[in-house]
Amino acid sequence: MDPSADRNRLGALHGAITRNLGVDQVCAEVARLFAVRETEVALLQVKRSFLEFVFPPELKAGGAIPLSSSAVAAKTATEKKAEIFNSFTTVRHASIFEVVKLGAQAELSDQVIQKLMSAPILSADKSIGVIQVSRKGRNPAVAGPDFTPADLRTLELAAEAIAPLFASIPSTYA
Repeated sequence: MDPSADRNRLGALHGAITRNLGVDQVCAEVARLFAVRETEVALLQVKRSFLEFVFPPELKAGGAIPLSSSAVAAKTATEKKAEIFNSFTTVRHASIFEVVKLGAQAELSDQVIQKLMSAPILSADKSIGVIQVSRKGRNPAVAGPDFTPADLRTLELAAEAIAPLFASIPSTYA
């Protein structure tokens, strides 16, 4: 895909960032970019040796993920590498955050992450956070289409655009 086309798709995201609309609106634009629900976007920030949730708001108080853990987000931050998992239920991961009710979803079974993209947020080649976009549902078919390499590239560009936001985000662990 043409890199300029990718950047054009990010227009609304760039607009939300430059207008300083805040993390919630920025994550809403990311959700629109990938045609997912806002509760399927996660934004985490590196603080000391942990990743803490910045979005969704329901997970802010849920604790932090040690960077030394085997969690996908921790691996993304430490290896500075974006990845797609279109069979996420087969990936060994802590599902503790999937049992926190997010938004207006009626049942926790609707929150099972079936597909996931994870990308590092970098500043001066240092990992400062992670952005993840998922597709949730009772099974992969209900969750929606697989993520593509073009989607992953778009997420990497979104991560680049979001990096400057992190200077204004307060931290629980600072």
